[in-house]
Amino acid sequence: MTAPSSAYAGALLTEFVRLGVSDIVVAPGSRSQALALAAAELDRVGAVRLHVRFDERVAGFLALGLSLETGRPTIVVTTSGTAVAELHPAVLEAHHSGVPLILLTADRPEELHGIAANQTTTHIGAYGDAVRRTFDVGAPIGEPGELEVAAALAAAAVAAVRGVDGATGRLSTGPVHVNVAFTEPLSSAWTPGEVQLASVPIPEPARELVVERLAPTKRTVVIAGSGAGAVAEETARALDAPLFAEVASGARFGPNLAVPYREIIRDEDFLDGLERIIVYGRPTLSREVPWLIARGSAETIVVRSTGAEDPNPGHTVTRFVDAIEVVRGADDESHASMWLGPIVAASRAHLAQQEDLAPDVFGGAKEKAQRELAAVRAPITRRALVEAVWRATWPQDRLVLASSRLVRVLDQWATGKRVTVHANRGLAGIDGNTATALGVALASQLAVPGSPSQPTAGVTRLLTGDLAFLHDVGALALPADEPHPRIQIIVGNDHGGTIFDDLEVAQQAGDTFDRVMLTPQQVDIERLAAAYGWSYRRVEKRGDLDPAFSAVDGPTIVEVPLDR
Repeated sequence: MTAPSSAYAGALLTEFVRLGVSDIVVAPGSRSQALALAAAELDRVGAVRLHVRFDERVAGFLALGLSLETGRPTIVVTTSGTAVAELHPAVLEAHHSGVPLILLTADRPEELHGIAANQTTTHIGAYGDAVRRTFDVGAPIGEPGELEVAAALAAAAVAAVRGVDGATGRLSTGPVHVNVAFTEPLSSAWTPGEVQLASVPIPEPARELVVERLAPTKRTVVIAGSGAGAVAEETARALDAPLFAEVASGARFGPNLAVPYREIIRDEDFLDGLERIIVYGRPTLSREVPWLIARGSAETIVVRSTGAEDPNPGHTVTRFVDAIEVVRGADDESHASMWLGPIVAASRAHLAQQEDLAPDVFGGAKEKAQRELAAVRAPITRRALVEAVWRATWPQDRLVLASSRLVRVLDQWATGKRVTVHANRGLAGIDGNTATALGVALASQLAVPGSPSQPTAGVTRLLTGDLAFLHDVGALALPADEPHPRIQIIVGNDHGGTIFDDLEVAQQAGDTFDRVMLTPQQVDIERLAAAYGWSYRRVEKRGDLDPAFSAVDGPTIVEVPLDR
């Protein structure tokens, strides 16, 4: 006979699958065993992709990466106690980035609360207002109608994970907490019946959109922050406006792209001429963009995202809208092109700048050969590293950028290229980057259950600093019986948090600054890779960069030493 706990868990997860969930991440535990075993059975029959991790914090960020790539909510299953708290960093990132997650936590029954029972604490409210909704369910005991209640709970959770904010009317995608208590017997055998699979992503709820209709009659700039998407590039092109697109925006391409946007913003002629700012996504990679908006001298329109908040530096945004529609008049083009042309020309001149290692075209053959050889043998700079990673990334690949100094260098020099880039920029923390990248890799390289399309992604590369890499080292533990993705972790190792060297106090505090801010480290990354069973390669010369990124068969770590 099937235990009530397993019957309920099976009904709940089966309905989640029917509603479009394609991935479940399980962190093992006694109280959550019914959920874990039901997930394994659904994986066995090909209804869902199951991923098992023993570290709940890793499991949370793995789920985040899966959802970033698929656009579908991913379920994370944990047991009771501190396991629930371990999900909090991923929950906060999902909350601010608008990533759909379902946190399915197993709890002790009511009679075990308040009596110092083992692994028993209050789960409800653990995530504060970072979850769109919380469901608290008492332990199933086999009463009539429980399985129907389980299915209804799944439907309510899916609706909440991609719901509409009642106060603002905006789409508010994010995490949802489903807490289910379980009592003895905690599990039994359970076999899924016929499982209906959803072949399309979960649709957005119906809502009234606020659409702004604009003509290219004002000198405009389009700013694309993290998660902006291709619509930002389309809007810039339609308005004949320069595009300031961060490297993780999904809009870093097109003829209107202005790469050196920091320098352009500081130009007085640009500031004097600017009349309108349009913002997509969440700009986080520069001080100049928030300053420009907060300055308040231009009309600023922010296109709402699905995250917790929309950018409003200095509280100067003129209005928030859901979409922009461009309408053109007969004489609009000549007016706009006079504004756009010099900015695009400045961007081309910026990208034409070379580091001091290019061959001298006016020298003789011997001098050219010597300079070329010197360039090949030269130590690797941050610019050389990020440009090599960018060159190696193609539309079939995925690039994940950790919050480190390197993402800002790449943002300064990456040319226009339409590739898929992910980054945890909701809170821009250094935790969880490796787990997120693994989630992206698995989601892009494995077939989605029930979907007729096959995965086309090539290699996933994570570009990270050494501290961000070490912060998430537990994510390197890959289950032996699960697929290992084609992933390459590229660690720019400058032995500490050199991003803090830009702080004003860095030159004043001396050794004290290094101890508490730089936090120098001397971890042997090669041995670390070997301990976790990853391939390893060390690259020290520029001439070895491109070959190092050319072919990836499985999990690989590439260490690139960098000067402070």
